[in-house]
Amino acid sequence: MAAQTPPPVRRLLIANRGEIAVRIIRACREMGIEAVTVYSTADADSLHVRLADQAVCIGPPPSAQSYLLRNNLIMAAINTGCEAIHPGVGFLSENAGFARLVREKGLIFIGPDPDIIDLLGDKVIARDTAKRFGLPVTPGTEEAVSDPAVAAKAARELGFPVIIKAAAGGGGKGMRIVRQEADLAENLSIASREAESNFADGRVFIERYLENPRHVELQIIADGKGNVAVLGERDCTVQKNHQKLIEESPSPAVSPEMRQKMSNGAVAMFRDLKYCGAGTIEFLVEDGAFYFMEVNARVQVEHPVSEFITNTDIIRQQILACTTGRMEIDPDSIRINGWAIECRINALSPGTVTRLDIPGGPGVRFDSFLYTGSKVPPHYDSMVAKLIVHAPDREQALARMDRALRELNIEGIKTNRASQQWIIGDPVFRSGNFSTAYYETIAKEAENALA
Repeated sequence: MAAQTPPPVRRLLIANRGEIAVRIIRACREMGIEAVTVYSTADADSLHVRLADQAVCIGPPPSAQSYLLRNNLIMAAINTGCEAIHPGVGFLSENAGFARLVREKGLIFIGPDPDIIDLLGDKVIARDTAKRFGLPVTPGTEEAVSDPAVAAKAARELGFPVIIKAAAGGGGKGMRIVRQEADLAENLSIASREAESNFADGRVFIERYLENPRHVELQIIADGKGNVAVLGERDCTVQKNHQKLIEESPSPAVSPEMRQKMSNGAVAMFRDLKYCGAGTIEFLVEDGAFYFMEVNARVQVEHPVSEFITNTDIIRQQILACTTGRMEIDPDSIRINGWAIECRINALSPGTVTRLDIPGGPGVRFDSFLYTGSKVPPHYDSMVAKLIVHAPDREQALARMDRALRELNIEGIKTNRASQQWIIGDPVFRSGNFSTAYYETIAKEAENALA
């Protein structure tokens, strides 16, 4: 019997909750790593607490008093003998200050270098970085703008409509669309205040607003030594209030030529940065052209679709890259296989799950923290599950997703399952020809009718 490969670290703390904590626990268990989780009092009976080798309470329900308390997370790791911290998604996953503190305490941060997080987290600097490596950017201001007169001059040169964006952060915060100059000054002020409130950074910049783009992103894994693997692209165009609802890979809007150009620029940039771990580079696609938008210096919620089409465990490779400086995958041997689709299942109300029927069958995956009797607290993100399917082509993937959504049954709380099934069956979505305006122009009315 062959000797088992020793784990890269003995014990790892997961500084997160919900389905991503469950996902990381599962990867750790397969790697022989002991998983320690943290939880607020609202999550005391959550699945990630039940599955972990050890769990530490870090505070009351509000995130600001629990999952965002850097020192509490660090002490939980130290007191339980952890060697590394995985930040998951959201919360402190792209917080350079947290990453620095983790390293200062002698622990490994499962993510890129803090200076790289800082650089890529500033959208103004990230745009300049992307341009250096031949990636086109949406026309916009080269620097942050605060003076209404300067903003008006820039907007006139760009041409209305324009979009004001926060230099830091994301998720639609600090973002305002302006269609006429008379509305610019007020929206500039609102966007800046919102950015300051959410990201403690009120800087904003202005770009030309693309009316009907697709939202496409590349999944990468890198080892910090210049080896960068691109695991295909994901189409995240179906969004509600800038929050993704459905993701698929490959993208119906990306040609082989465009994919190659995107990948070449991304590889050059991440290689030069000596990027380590998982990351996503996001683009807007319109009229056969693509434009760099931003980088997410962490693993993404929608990573399972990329795992399906490349047969890659992204969390495993992320941990290996950040703890050992190596990956188990050859960047030159990545092949795209079939089609994958993910539907985010969001809770429309808090409550207790009284019944849960999970879909099964070939090519079906259900990532969640739900179980019969579990509680969905009102304090956190509304996403409670991800339903992912894989099939040989898009048509079969859509049929499989429709079947899986029909099998999914969650009782005790209201969810968006029915509206997701409506979208999957909608002829416009099935055509593959739609833009980020799809939800507002087509799916919103159906969701309201189904609520």
